[in-house]
Amino acid sequence: MLDEEVIEGALAKSDQTIPHPARPLRIALVTETYPPEINGVASTVAQLVAGLLREGHFVEVTRPRQPKVDGVSKNGPGAQTGVMVDGGGSLGGQPPRFSERLTSGIPIPRYPELKLGLPAAGRLERDWKAQPPDIVHIATEGPLGWSALRVARRLGLPVVSEFRTNFHAYSAHYGIGPLRHWVLGYLRRFHNRCAYTMVPTAGLAAELEASGFERLKVVARGVDASRFHPSRRSQELRSSWGAGPSTLVMVAVGRIAPEKNLDLLVSAYRKIRRVQPDARLVVVGDGPARAWLEREAPDAVFAGRRMGEDLASHYASADLLLFPSLTETFGNVTLEAMASGIAVLAFNYGAAGQSVVSGVHGWTVPYGDRSAFERTAECAVADMLHLRQLGAQGRQVAETMAWTEIVREVQAIYLSTLQSVRSRGLQT
Repeated sequence: MLDEEVIEGALAKSDQTIPHPARPLRIALVTETYPPEINGVASTVAQLVAGLLREGHFVEVTRPRQPKVDGVSKNGPGAQTGVMVDGGGSLGGQPPRFSERLTSGIPIPRYPELKLGLPAAGRLERDWKAQPPDIVHIATEGPLGWSALRVARRLGLPVVSEFRTNFHAYSAHYGIGPLRHWVLGYLRRFHNRCAYTMVPTAGLAAELEASGFERLKVVARGVDASRFHPSRRSQELRSSWGAGPSTLVMVAVGRIAPEKNLDLLVSAYRKIRRVQPDARLVVVGDGPARAWLEREAPDAVFAGRRMGEDLASHYASADLLLFPSLTETFGNVTLEAMASGIAVLAFNYGAAGQSVVSGVHGWTVPYGDRSAFERTAECAVADMLHLRQLGAQGRQVAETMAWTEIVREVQAIYLSTLQSVRSRGLQT
């Protein structure tokens, strides 16, 4: 299911003068998470799909069925969004360029709201034999993605992939630390069987190359600067948090989970309250560690999951993003906060390391330096006028990070892959 606003925007821009291949491509995109699921992978995959549609390509998404939203009747996602589902319908009166193949899945441990796609090799092989895609793009490395990789290789279809989640880094937070090397080995085997693997930052590429990953391409991520915008600031919303016009409001956005370094979030919040006793912390998101965080920060506001303009308003109505995570492959929330016109405090890696100039758009501190994070948090909130100035400067940067350029880079990787296959007779 595509976000309806994203689809309409893609179609409205589809006739702009953007470089195209000789003909539209048939792209088979496989992912184990997709809207309306709420996470960074789902949202960025949806933006990529919308951009590929804007380029005029045919996109077939294979993903696990989401029982709460994916019905089999005309009241399902196709009717709700105007998106073709399993081969029916059309996209806003245009040729049917988007389709979905819904597969079986099981809940991810500790994340029952998300699905782990089960292998679907038989169905994929049957469908791809009948109508071969030009290229297979695998966004996630679970059982569904692995089965897609095996089928594509067996059929001689070009495959590209993305490294989107640090599963090996998460292992220490879920009691399976000894399996870290096994998980990393699995990911390496998976991605090294693809023509190219896209990664969001040069730093991550260097880390993966040192671990034996091959043929990496750095492709950054964009932000929807029209949706995430300072104009969505709401004093009514701030009042509901117990904040007046001059009250400092910090926001933390994302999964409430052990790998997000939540104890540092709590520690920094407590130190900030020493400087600004009436400061408010708003936590947007949900997850397995929510009960723990509620106990540790009982005076924080827990807003739960938010989407679309509602999420954008939560960002813009705050003054500072606190982002203490050390396990991100990128960190989309950094760009969303910058686009919303609020300052950022994060570690110097991922999106923050790439886009935040410390002291200009917010602050970055050395990776893993907890003391520096806490000290900077205390200093950051001492001057509200300066804080808002940094937020405004971050907004200017975010305005240059349109998804159009990102999609062009992905398209260029598709074309490079196809050219290699044709000219060298290679099969991925």
